[in-house]
Amino acid sequence: MPEKNKIEQVVIVGGGTAGWITAALLIKVLGRAIKIKLVESEEIGTIGVGEATIPPLQKLNRVLGLNEAQFVKATQGSFKLGIDFVNWTRIGERYMHTFGMLGKDVRFCDFVSLWRRSHDGEDGHDLWDYSFNYQAAKQNKFAKIPKDKRNGLGDLGYAYHFDAGLYAKFLRGYSEQRGVTRIEGKIDRVNKDKKTGFISSVHLDDGQEIDGDFFIDCSGMRSLLLGETLGSEFEDWGEWLPCDRALAVQSKNQGEPPPYTVSTAEVAGWQWRIPLQHRTGNGLVFSSKYLSEDDARKILLKNLEGEPIGEPRLIKFRTGMRKEQWKANCVAIGLAGGFIEPLESTSIHFIQRAVFKLLDKFPHRGIQPEEVNQYNREFRREFYNVRDFIILHYHLNQRDEEFWVKCREMDIPDSLRRKIEIFRTTGKVFKDQDVLFTHHSWYQVMLGQGIFPEDYHAFADTASPEDLKSMLDKLKMDIDKQVARLPTHQNFISRFCPAKPMD
Repeated sequence: MPEKNKIEQVVIVGGGTAGWITAALLIKVLGRAIKIKLVESEEIGTIGVGEATIPPLQKLNRVLGLNEAQFVKATQGSFKLGIDFVNWTRIGERYMHTFGMLGKDVRFCDFVSLWRRSHDGEDGHDLWDYSFNYQAAKQNKFAKIPKDKRNGLGDLGYAYHFDAGLYAKFLRGYSEQRGVTRIEGKIDRVNKDKKTGFISSVHLDDGQEIDGDFFIDCSGMRSLLLGETLGSEFEDWGEWLPCDRALAVQSKNQGEPPPYTVSTAEVAGWQWRIPLQHRTGNGLVFSSKYLSEDDARKILLKNLEGEPIGEPRLIKFRTGMRKEQWKANCVAIGLAGGFIEPLESTSIHFIQRAVFKLLDKFPHRGIQPEEVNQYNREFRREFYNVRDFIILHYHLNQRDEEFWVKCREMDIPDSLRRKIEIFRTTGKVFKDQDVLFTHHSWYQVMLGQGIFPEDYHAFADTASPEDLKSMLDKLKMDIDKQVARLPTHQNFISRFCPAKPMD
């Protein structure tokens, strides 16, 4: 006899990157325990600007059992060692947020404290002289390098640039081969159980009724199920993240693709450049309060390195999150649950994290309120941590345009203010548990945006000035030697994962 509350029928509303990542992970991990239907319409477009990722995507691909070379070929992908921030502090200045560690492992204190102490003498070098990732990125070098235990260098931490549409197509094939049922159609009505308030089915405009025990909202910013139907309130962060528009356009490649994303601050926002094998993705994120759509379009097209492919596409958005990511028998994944602008390439990561958390707390024999509450608490903490990290970029600027002055002078969340002041006075970033951006990331952005700490960890004083200089010089030499041995990014792609030319 079937169990009354057992979750067996899962309905995913919406395809795109969010829908097909969700389908692929659920079918891979839960397999025969559930039946999965995904409802999407070819007539409804996707946002499609999430073409840059961060390193945790490697974990997703490993769980799915994807072959890396095949995945990169199928998505016209390239590799990403970090993000180059141009003009964010002042016009003419730049720094990189890399994915690798800074310096080398040191007991009891972070490498940044040793570097900071060296600046009290006369031999201080730029912090990024000691970044393996940065030196490789700036010389357009890349390879999959394991950690070298002999000299303490970390490996080259990397992520990917890819065509998000092709990635969704790739995962659709993966999911359907394993039993996910795709249903083409538009939803014109969502039905709820009158007693419980749970979603019972979705009705399509062709008359089909899709029943389910559990629903996953991947409907994008509309948030059809979680927001419109179940009424999960939206928490708006526009006071801290004022950009509310993006224009996106593709362009033809010019020269070999660099192994990093470029983010260039503009008069009232910033422009991205993401190199793929077959084209370059470009976009301008901006505030409509400070810049008109016509002027934004002119800036975007003026700054393209290659000839545009098609016309720029306008995307309107709000930054923030649904206060309840899981409500009743519905979880929102992707833009349906919230949006933090693409500055640090976190959109696809939040999809991945949401599905992993759902798998950890999947309601096997019915919805348990405490499990729902725990899911929402964990996701809120992660969203807040990333929110603060993005605000950091805007707040720590020294530009004189109205938009940037406003960002510099705005009140910021107390959680971020504390982190900035601790670093400013002590040179330390305390490691939070289970958060996306580690102390290495916070160090790079705060230093890159102009904070030079007043102090450093006491352990850094245990070495003599001569020993400290010798250690730093050797580290720099080891990094230079390793980078010199690497192939170019293009050579690595050509040997390992060349994609077929696009029509």
